[in-house]
Amino acid sequence: MFDKVVVANRGAVAARILRSLHALGIRSVAVYSEADKDAPYLALAGESYRIGPPEPKGSYLNQDAILEVVRQSGADGLHPGYGFLSENHGFASRVEMSGAAFIGPSPRWLEAMGHKTRARDLMAEHGMPMCPSSAVLGDSVEQTIAAAHGIGFPVLVKPANGGGGIGMLPAHSEAELASAVERARSLANRSFGDSEIYLERLLQKPRHIEFQILADKYGNVRHVFERDCSIQRRHQKVIEEASAPAVPRQAVDATAERIQGILGRLGYDNIGTVETLFDAEVGFNFLEMNTRLQVEHAVTEEVTGLDLVALQVQLAAGRRLADVMPEALSIKGHAIEARVYAEDPKRFFPSPGPLKVFRPPTGEAIRVETGYAEGATVTPYYDPMVAKVVAHGPTRMAAIGRLQEALANFAIEGVKTNIPFVQQVLADEQFRAGEVHTGLTAEILARAAKSPAA
Repeated sequence: MFDKVVVANRGAVAARILRSLHALGIRSVAVYSEADKDAPYLALAGESYRIGPPEPKGSYLNQDAILEVVRQSGADGLHPGYGFLSENHGFASRVEMSGAAFIGPSPRWLEAMGHKTRARDLMAEHGMPMCPSSAVLGDSVEQTIAAAHGIGFPVLVKPANGGGGIGMLPAHSEAELASAVERARSLANRSFGDSEIYLERLLQKPRHIEFQILADKYGNVRHVFERDCSIQRRHQKVIEEASAPAVPRQAVDATAERIQGILGRLGYDNIGTVETLFDAEVGFNFLEMNTRLQVEHAVTEEVTGLDLVALQVQLAAGRRLADVMPEALSIKGHAIEARVYAEDPKRFFPSPGPLKVFRPPTGEAIRVETGYAEGATVTPYYDPMVAKVVAHGPTRMAAIGRLQEALANFAIEGVKTNIPFVQQVLADEQFRAGEVHTGLTAEILARAAKSPAA
């Protein structure tokens, strides 16, 4: 097992990882930018190091500064969390060359799955169903148009690298394609330093269902069921839940087993999430694989009783799956999570500022993940998420009710939040019936705009 681990991240995920390291008896090291120097979770770490200015490029994306912390602290492991450098294969290689372990998949898996089109080719080769898509697009307008017609409109223009929904733009016709391609290239280059893009069939009202994977270094792979992440706004997840509602259980289980088998044959070696799009007519289709801990991992933990962070650390340390996981797993009840953002609930612009009041809810089967405390400031430098609120219940409706009550009791003053919008979704009849899809929030907002009370 590791003796000391650097947590190379910030906010809620840093706090989450520090808790698991403490439970495992592993000494911990936190890093922070100047903007996060007073973050409450720093008190959970045995050591803390300032790594740069508020801007991510000079701090949480500063590989040299983070590797210097590894050297100075004498750490033998580094946990990257999610976002920032968590899927950067070059950084993972540098961590390993420094003599510390990168707590995540091997660099080769970060590279193989980090490039969307190559990941699709690999999974398709091993029998995973795919939506029609193109190769990486060149500069030829004629070839791009031909590729789109070959797939069939509407199409989605997507960056070949990166994630988080950034740079994904729809094109419903040839007339919309050129501008979508130009904008997607620009966004991809600005966000990921790589302007490669490709086209994918844009399914109408699909569900976004992802499968949690754990694997050891000895060829053993286990799936830990699925999460439904269909409630999104502009490709950004807002509400996640486990299990997926109103989807045939047999189809879900069969896909989970198929993914487990493919990754076992490939030799995958740590935590990961396979994201799919589900359509009632065509079934499950591979979307991408995230080679890291997911933001929404807590809903899986709530229905299984597992500590995914602790398992990830143990597997990275060389433990076998059979030694750290129960032989049989089952889903207990239902869990649902809402991401609480500091943003205007109508215009959805970020709302940075001081948290004059910040009192997260408590109650039966309520879990809050946050990196903030009252008196802290939400800066414009990072993702505006201030907390994740998770509710568990014996049934989906019970979990939804608990989440609604928890959000109603979340006292936040000083910034605007998206809580009114989330409550609007949770109260929607179609959502409550489990009839969810990736465009549902847009439909809910459109209905609200037409309402006389709007």
